Amino acid sequence: MSRVSRTSEHGATIACLWQEHLDAPFPARLRGAEPGGIDIVLLDATVAGCVSARQNKGGCLDAERNRILRDCVADLDQVLASTTEAEELRYFRRLRRLAALASDSGPRSTN
Repeated sequence: MSRVSRTSEHGATIACLWQEHLDAPFPARLRGAEPGGIDIVLLDATVAGCVSARQNKGGCLDAERNRILRDCVADLDQVLASTTEAEELRYFRRLRRLAALASDSGPRSTN
């Protein structure tokens, strides 16, 4: 598979996950929850902001947002370790995958 095909496929996967995330309601039971001291609503909003910026810049992610997303992946690993409800697991697994893919995507912007 060519690099262009992999890049296109990568971008399409992120776009699909992003739309799924936008369509999914935040797990109501977790509003205001802070497992392990992690503010879950803020974590969700941080990932969303970074991914939104990436999508609006044609798939480019600046170095700072890339670092932020990598930190979010680590926080999401902690959240997932303490999550047991199926819908919540699905929500945060998708968010983690989205953050991981977006932080490891194509060309980086320096802006």
